Amino acid sequence: MLNPYRVLDLTTERGLLCGQILGDLGADVIKVEPPGGSPARRLGPFYQDRPDPNASLLWWAYNRNKRSITLDIATDEGRDILRRLVKSAHFFIESDMPGALAELGLGYAELAADNPGLIYVSITPFGQDGPKASYADSDLVILAAGGPLVLTGDDDRPPVRLSVPQAYPHASAAAAAAAMIALYESLHSGQGQHLDISAQQAVAQATQSTLLAAPLGDADSRRMSGGAKLGDIPIRLIWPAKDGHVAITYLFGSAIAHFTQRLMDWICEEGFCDEATRDQDWVGYGGYLFGGSQEAIDDYLGLTQLVERFTTTKTKAELLDGALERGLLIAPITTTQEVVDSPQLAAREYWQTLEHPELGQRFSYPGPFAKFSAAPITYRRRPPTIGEHNTEIYGDELGFSQQRLAELRARGIIT
Repeated sequence: MLNPYRVLDLTTERGLLCGQILGDLGADVIKVEPPGGSPARRLGPFYQDRPDPNASLLWWAYNRNKRSITLDIATDEGRDILRRLVKSAHFFIESDMPGALAELGLGYAELAADNPGLIYVSITPFGQDGPKASYADSDLVILAAGGPLVLTGDDDRPPVRLSVPQAYPHASAAAAAAAMIALYESLHSGQGQHLDISAQQAVAQATQSTLLAAPLGDADSRRMSGGAKLGDIPIRLIWPAKDGHVAITYLFGSAIAHFTQRLMDWICEEGFCDEATRDQDWVGYGGYLFGGSQEAIDDYLGLTQLVERFTTTKTKAELLDGALERGLLIAPITTTQEVVDSPQLAAREYWQTLEHPELGQRFSYPGPFAKFSAAPITYRRRPPTIGEHNTEIYGDELGFSQQRLAELRARGIIT
C-alpha cells in the first residue's frame, strides 16, 4: 500500500513502532542510526543473554521491514547527507526532545524548505510546547501523567507500573495513524505538515471513560486488584480458576442482566446457590447496588464470593466451554505460552518466520496487526544489523564512491 513512499526513521525506542507500522504497510523505511548503532539496541532482553547490539529482542520487536544506515548528524557533513536523503523522503520520524533537531538545522521549517511535501512526525513525552515540554521522562512518568497508572495495582497500596512499557507504543501507533491522515491530506494539497505527538496525550486515551469522570462530576474509577472501584463499590472483574484466572463481566442492567442470569442459572445447577439468589431482578440490581447502602454493597460482595467458589471448581477451558455453550461473558486470562500455542492464532497463520542469516537461524515473529485482502502485509526484511545498508544507500543510491565511504568511516561519520 505504501510502496511508493520513503520514511526516514530517526527515532530512539520512543518511536520505533511508528516506522515499523509504515514499513509493514509497504513503505521503504530507512533507519538512521548514530555511529555504533541506536541506543535502543542496548536495551534487553538479548538473544541467548548476549549483550550484543544486533541481538536485542526489543530491537527485533520494533524494527522489521527497515533498512539501516549509520550517520553522525552532529557533524556538518552528516547533516548535509541527511538533507540529501530528505529530498526524496515522504515521511521523517524523530523522537528527540523538542527543539533538539531544530538546533542542528534539522527542524521542520528547515527540512520543509528542502521538501515542502515532507510529513515530519515528532514523538515526545509531553508535546512540543507547554510547561512540561522539556521534562525528563520514563514509561512510569508518562503513565502517571496521562492517567492510566492510577488504575493499576491494589486499592490498599500505591499504584504499580505495568511490567512491559506501554507509553511509547501508544504514542507510536497514534503517530502512524496521524501520518496516514496527513498523507491523505497531502495528496490533495501537495503540502506536508508537522505532526506533534504527545505520549502523555496518547496514553490518556487508555483510561477510557474514566478520563471524563472528573469534568462531568461523576464518580471517579479507582484501582482495585482484579477490578476497579466506583466510589465505595468494588466492581470485581477477575476470578480464580483451577489453573489460573478468568475475566467475567458480572454486572447488571438491561444490557448485561441476561448474561448474569445465565451465569447464575449455571451456578445454581452446580449447587452453589439457591433459587431465590438465582432469580433476583438482575436488571434492577444495579440501581440497588449503586443506591449507596452498605447492605447492598455487602450483598454484592457475598455474590462475588459465591461466583468465586464456583469458578475455583473449574479449569479455564471448562469455564470457556461453558461460556460458549450458555452464552456467557467469560474469557480465560492466557499466559504468554498459551498465546504462543493458541489454536486460533495458528489457524489464522499469525506467526511469521524471518531468517536471521547473521545468526544462521529462523525466528517466529508476531504477525500483522491487520489482514488486508488486496494488499496483505508481508515481512520483507528481518530487523537490520547496525549500518547493514550503508553501501546500498550511500553507494548505490547517492552515488558515493568506495573511497568516499572509506573516508566517512575513517572520520566516524558512518560506521
